[in-house]
Amino acid sequence: MLRLTAGRVGSLVARRATVALTTSSARMASHGHVFRGPMYQIRRPQAEVTSNQQMALPHHENSLVPHVSLSIHPEVSEAVDMSKPMYWDRREIPLPDKRYKDILTPADKSLKEKEKGPWGQLSNEEKLALYRLSFCQTYPEMNQSSSEWKTVVAGVLYCIGLTGLVIIWQTAYVSPPAPRTFDAEWQAKQVKRMLDMRVSPIEGFAAQWDYEKGQWK
Repeated sequence: MLRLTAGRVGSLVARRATVALTTSSARMASHGHVFRGPMYQIRRPQAEVTSNQQMALPHHENSLVPHVSLSIHPEVSEAVDMSKPMYWDRREIPLPDKRYKDILTPADKSLKEKEKGPWGQLSNEEKLALYRLSFCQTYPEMNQSSSEWKTVVAGVLYCIGLTGLVIIWQTAYVSPPAPRTFDAEWQAKQVKRMLDMRVSPIEGFAAQWDYEKGQWK
């Protein structure tokens, strides 16, 4: 009996040791280590980046953990560096932080060289071209009113008209007829009944009726 119990305890301890060894090996494999034994081999899953963004799970004969191919293709968007000088057209800021055009063409460079000489030799077109190198819009152009309000007003009126047509169509073909309590005759009978019942005779409805003369006060 004692030998049989000791044999069971020994087998149970051996099984727990095997499970613990397998668990620790799997953890080591997840952290990048490779454990090689006589009976099994645990490898770390490898991530591969592909363009079709698909996940494949191929089977390997000598690995307990399957080879995982995870495709990741993030989208890269350009971010604006707000710490650098920026250009904008605003009436309250006549001089932006930078010029409008940073990259100059050969013609622009020759015009900038000509700018260093007497301005009396520059034509009006060249002066305007020099202005456009530094600024995008002039003050009259920035102060010029836009006709966008006409489009907005037209769109609002169109939506209001379309809504009115829908309401008229629903009233004529969809909505049920008005209840009888909306009739003038029904409302007159209702008022007479409330007066006969003396509803709120102190300061309410019946207090406004002169019962001796039979008329409103």
